[in-house]
Amino acid sequence: MKHWLALEIFASYISSVKGYSLVHEYSGQSFFDRWDFYGSYDNLTQGNAIWVNESYASSQGLAYVDSQGHAIIKVDNITDVPMGQNRSSVRITTQDTYDLGSLWIIDLNHLPYGCSVWPAFWSFGPDWPENGEIDIIEGINLMSDNQMAIHTTPGCTHNGSEYQLGASGSTANCSEPSGCTVMEPSPNSYGSGFAEAGGGVWATQFDVSGIFIWFWNRSDVPASISQANSTSMDITQWGIPHASYFSSTCNIRQYFSAQNLVLDITLCGDWAGVGDTYNATCGDSGPTGLCYQDCVVGPGSPQYDNAYFNVSYIRAYTSALPSATPTTSSTSTTATTSSTTTTALHTPSLGYGGSIGQFAESSDNNGWGAIVMLLIAAPIAMIGSWPLMFRKRRQAMQSQPPA
Repeated sequence: MKHWLALEIFASYISSVKGYSLVHEYSGQSFFDRWDFYGSYDNLTQGNAIWVNESYASSQGLAYVDSQGHAIIKVDNITDVPMGQNRSSVRITTQDTYDLGSLWIIDLNHLPYGCSVWPAFWSFGPDWPENGEIDIIEGINLMSDNQMAIHTTPGCTHNGSEYQLGASGSTANCSEPSGCTVMEPSPNSYGSGFAEAGGGVWATQFDVSGIFIWFWNRSDVPASISQANSTSMDITQWGIPHASYFSSTCNIRQYFSAQNLVLDITLCGDWAGVGDTYNATCGDSGPTGLCYQDCVVGPGSPQYDNAYFNVSYIRAYTSALPSATPTTSSTSTTATTSSTTTTALHTPSLGYGGSIGQFAESSDNNGWGAIVMLLIAAPIAMIGSWPLMFRKRRQAMQSQPPA
């Protein structure tokens, strides 16, 4: 009984703190202002895409803001691609980096999907792979569910059996090529179902206490997001995350640094185009049963008519307490990842009380840090351990980051 009482007191204290303030919003006509276009072939996943530069993307209608103020990022569905050439697509990376104490929210109306299509919304540190990677949205071909993951150097593991709604993958070792994957349990988180349901929203908390990812279909988006004035964010009523990566088994300070955000779409490659994986849903897409020959080569329509992002906004927040602050990156970097699908069953878990780590970063000199640590330590001591409180992406990661 006393354990539950302590947890309720602690959760009540958490809920009194709003937590996050807006530091940057990517939306409307200025959406692309603080992004860098990759402007090179896909050297990350051996995909059959050319990630074009900004001027080409703009002139060919591959990256633009539509009449509703939504950012469109798409694969070329006009060109008749000859054998031996790749199809144009887009990869963009934020010029801003976001450190521990950050919260990212992305509102999407449409996700790229279709045979050979491999989109992602993810983040990486400047010294990849040393500084970690977070895969927030990722899917291939005709998958119906989103896959989340983190990727690190050896030593970080994932205890995903409790305190998350998603189903964990086959490995708990986040340095494996697949990373520590979690399959989204909610319906309509990818593919045609996502668009038909009106899209949805993802939120990612990047915190010293862990990395936590939530997803909501359009009809389920919390009022704190849908009715927000966007300048601040209260996450305390969001409930259990769909993916939880706790610092108790993966020291977030050690394995992650400030992150750049990335949106990209590649084709085929080391996941979407691999034999059995491709043929599982797309083997009848053409006469050869091969991803490149049956999809990339030839006319772009109707094959790639649904291979586009439609983004309402991306908002980046930072903790109200003095943890890390966003900075502007001046270094162009690349990263690679891997993914495997998972079939683990979901285990029901205890309710998630809200953000812990927004307090743990405090280091001021007026005594607040000590008070916060006391408030945190007391219920933890009673409960017994931190995990009991709130309990990729690409195949064959290269030994060196690509140039």
